[in-house]
Amino acid sequence: MTACIVGWAHSPFGKLSGETVESLIVRVAGDALADAGIAAKDVDEIVLGHFNAGFSAQDFTASLVLQAAPDLRFKRATRVENACATGSAAVHQGLKAIAAGSARIVLVVGAEQMTTTPSEEIGRNLLKASYVREEAEIDAGFAGIFGKIAALYFQRWGDQSDALARIAAKNHKNGVGNPYAQIRKDLGYEFCRAESEKNPLVAGPLKRTDCSLVSDGAAALVLADVETALRLDKAIVFRGAQHVQDFLPMSRRDILKFEGCAVAWQRALAQAGVRLSDLSFAEVHDCFTIAELIEYEAMGLAPEGQGARVIAEGTVNKAGALPINPSGGLKAKGHPIGATGVSMHALASMQLTGTAGGMQVKDAKLGGIFNMGGTAVANYVSILERLR
Repeated sequence: MTACIVGWAHSPFGKLSGETVESLIVRVAGDALADAGIAAKDVDEIVLGHFNAGFSAQDFTASLVLQAAPDLRFKRATRVENACATGSAAVHQGLKAIAAGSARIVLVVGAEQMTTTPSEEIGRNLLKASYVREEAEIDAGFAGIFGKIAALYFQRWGDQSDALARIAAKNHKNGVGNPYAQIRKDLGYEFCRAESEKNPLVAGPLKRTDCSLVSDGAAALVLADVETALRLDKAIVFRGAQHVQDFLPMSRRDILKFEGCAVAWQRALAQAGVRLSDLSFAEVHDCFTIAELIEYEAMGLAPEGQGARVIAEGTVNKAGALPINPSGGLKAKGHPIGATGVSMHALASMQLTGTAGGMQVKDAKLGGIFNMGGTAVANYVSILERLR
């Protein structure tokens, strides 16, 4: 236990008219420091998660965090990127700085502005997180990639349309309680299950309700070493933090197993000295409903090919044995790429301090986070517990 989350901030996610990458970064950076009760002058290092890949004309963004306070000037600031796991990459980079003894307090920010990009460019930008040599020509962009994964899963394990609709409906129902979510509407199972004019097929067997949203947004955390954290108002300690990177080409892997995800969970749980059944909840990367389904199996909730049972039996519902995505997940919350992993850590911290409002899981004591970049290429797992 080398580091704790001691403060956080979160913007709304969605189409945020009038905002820029800079304004989003500045807002959450200042709010997180205020929440932690930390002065800007006491920050030792800044880490920004910003994927970009063409979404913003401003592509040198680390120093934008300094705009939040004059006393951040001359601090070390670095931008990190690891596809859709960029936010968690920033968090884990901050942990490393504290573990190495080179920083006592680290400000971590994740941000993305996607909705100002023309729709035809969005798919091209996102495909930069695929293995371009083999995968860039797949129709429908990243939705096409996960549509292909869903089709292959259906071929191997049977039609899972019911399970995907249940996952979408669960996450939209949970999202109603999330004040930051892009969609706060309980769409219901029947709407998510049926192909319709409002819910058309997008790629393969995936419908619109199976796909996460194009979003703007930002989130920030203040990390501190344990000694410092114990002097502050709140402290969420990292019991485990693991990063596992897999091959980029899908052709080099069994893409239906998410093996990097499985290894990351195994290592993080072992590091924390806990079992999956000890977790009170988990926030996982549901960029597409098929991803959440396969993640049930990779994390050990169900044997291979039997993830549908987990959602059918209610295990992952908010009142179930292991609530998954009580925030509504990426499906309802939105997915501004650089902000997603930081958001997951902020929302988990709210759960553990009992301040999650309508998202709150009863008696939440231990939380898990899984943030994924690409097709289970970059895999980050954190295990969090309230220290004070």
